[in-house]
Amino acid sequence: MQELVRPRAPRSAEPPSEQVTPDLLGQVARGDEAAFGQVYDLVAGKVFGLIRRVLRDEAQSEEVFQEVMLEVWRKASRYDASLGSTSAWIMTIAHRRAVDRVRSAQAAAGREDQAARREVATPFDEVSEQAAIRFEQRQVRRCLSTLTGLQRESVLLAYYQGYTYPEVASLLGIALGTVKTRMRDGLIRLRDCMGVTG
Repeated sequence: MQELVRPRAPRSAEPPSEQVTPDLLGQVARGDEAAFGQVYDLVAGKVFGLIRRVLRDEAQSEEVFQEVMLEVWRKASRYDASLGSTSAWIMTIAHRRAVDRVRSAQAAAGREDQAARREVATPFDEVSEQAAIRFEQRQVRRCLSTLTGLQRESVLLAYYQGYTYPEVASLLGIALGTVKTRMRDGLIRLRDCMGVTG
């Protein structure tokens, strides 16, 4: 069998007018290298063009073209004329191989992205983040202890238990305006204690 590295131009200067016949493909199935050369000449341009349009990469297209032509050589005996023309069979092989290559490249890129994301989160970073969170929690607790009892109670109900200002007023049995004042004063004290500017 001839070496399949790059699609070569058909032997004649004019494009071939004949099609790959089932008989010609049958000869390829029986191992006839000359028949394969004729099939190659008849389909090389179309097959490579289809693959190139799907892959858009010259080197990848050449590899897939070689795989397709090798598959035609090896599986010519599987061609069934009742399912379609020989050209359709060959072009289907080419299209499937090209799409498989695209999917394979996309899957590989996805795996690389996932691996890169996993590598970003190192155990040291997680430990330092946990330490920073614990430090902030201690600082918040310390600053909450500097508030008056009424301010602390209002802030805890609103920010830690998720109550609205009217709900806090109802729970504490005080006027809404009083709750807003306590909250404002308490939040100012917390901001100053934690060293937050702005």
